[in-house]
Amino acid sequence: MSRFCTSIAAGVGGLGVLLVVLVGASRPARGVSVVRRDALRRVDVLVDGQPFTSYIYAERLKKPVLFPLRTAAGAPVTRGFPLEPRPRERVDHPHHVGLWFNYGDVNGVDFWNNSESAPETAKMGTIRHREVVRVRSGTDHGELAVTMDWIMPDGTTVLREDTTFVFRGTVLRRVVDRSTTLSALDKPVAFKDNKEGVLGLRVARALEHPADKPELFTDGSGRATAVPVLDNTGVTGLYRSSEGKTGNDVWGTRGRWVLLIGDVGPGDVGPGRVGVAILDHPKNVGHPTYWHARGYGLFAANPLGQKALSDGKAELNFTLEPKASTTFRHRVLILSGEVTPEAVELEYAEFATGGK
Repeated sequence: MSRFCTSIAAGVGGLGVLLVVLVGASRPARGVSVVRRDALRRVDVLVDGQPFTSYIYAERLKKPVLFPLRTAAGAPVTRGFPLEPRPRERVDHPHHVGLWFNYGDVNGVDFWNNSESAPETAKMGTIRHREVVRVRSGTDHGELAVTMDWIMPDGTTVLREDTTFVFRGTVLRRVVDRSTTLSALDKPVAFKDNKEGVLGLRVARALEHPADKPELFTDGSGRATAVPVLDNTGVTGLYRSSEGKTGNDVWGTRGRWVLLIGDVGPGDVGPGRVGVAILDHPKNVGHPTYWHARGYGLFAANPLGQKALSDGKAELNFTLEPKASTTFRHRVLILSGEVTPEAVELEYAEFATGGK
C-alpha cells in the first residue's frame, strides 16, 4: 500500500473491516495540464504533474512570455534574469525574457527592446495581454489560446494578435507549438527589415557558446550593449543549422531549423545533455527564416529582417494591408540526451506536414 493510503482495521462482531482511504488528489496528474492562475497573471503548464512552463503576462513585462522552459528532467533551458536571476548568468538585454514574439520596427516603432529598465520606453511599443480565450488539458497535449494588442506609444492599437500554444511532453521530449496570427486594423502595418525579431528565446548560461573576448552588440536603432567575458566553466552550447552551419556561423543565414546542443550544467536542476531546436514552418512569410542566433544566448528566428541579416543581399519590408492578416507557426523542441541533426530533420518533416 502506498504512502497515499491509510489503512484502519477494526474487529466488529468477529469480522475484520478494512477501511482504505485513498488520497487521490495527492497523486500527480497524467498528461498535460494547463491551469489558469488569473490572480497571478499567469497560466501554468505541467506534464505528468511536473512543471514545464508558464504563460506570464505580468504588468512589469512589456510583452507576454513563456517562462521558464524546462527539460523533461526539470532543468531550465531559459535564462533566469530578469524574473528569477541565477548565479553566474549574464544580466544584459533585460528585454530577453524566456520565449517571446515581437519585432523591432512596426510602423517605425520598436516592440523588441522594450523593458521596464529601457531608457526609451516612452518611444517603444508594448504588447498587452487581453484575454485567455481557451484552456484545455489532455492526456496527449494541452492547449492555450490567447489574444493580445500591439500598442503604439500614443496608446493606439496597431495589431491584434491571436496565438494558440500546443504543449506536449514525453519521458525525453518537451514540445511547444506556437501559432500566431497578426491582424492589421484600419491602417497598413509595415514591418521594415530589422534584425530584432521575431520569435526569441534567451537560453540558460550552460547553453551559451564559450566566449574568450568581450563583444559589443548594436540593435536596429543603434543602441549598443556590451557583453563581457565571463567564467566559461560549464558553458557548452553549440548551434547547428539545417544547412550545415555551426557555431557563430549560423547567425545571418537561412535555414528550416536550428539546433542548440549543450550540457545543462552546474547550477541547474538535473544536469545532462540536451538539444533545444526552433523549427520554422514552410507556410511562414520569409521561409526559410534568417537566424538571429548569438553565442551569448539569444536564439531567434527572424523571417522579416532580411536586409539587416543578409548584409543587404536580400530585402523584404513586409506589409499588412488594412484588415489583412498573416500567421507564423513555429515549433520549439527540448530533447534530452544526444540529439543529432538527422533526428531534428525527422521532427521537422512531421511539423511541416502537420504531425505531432
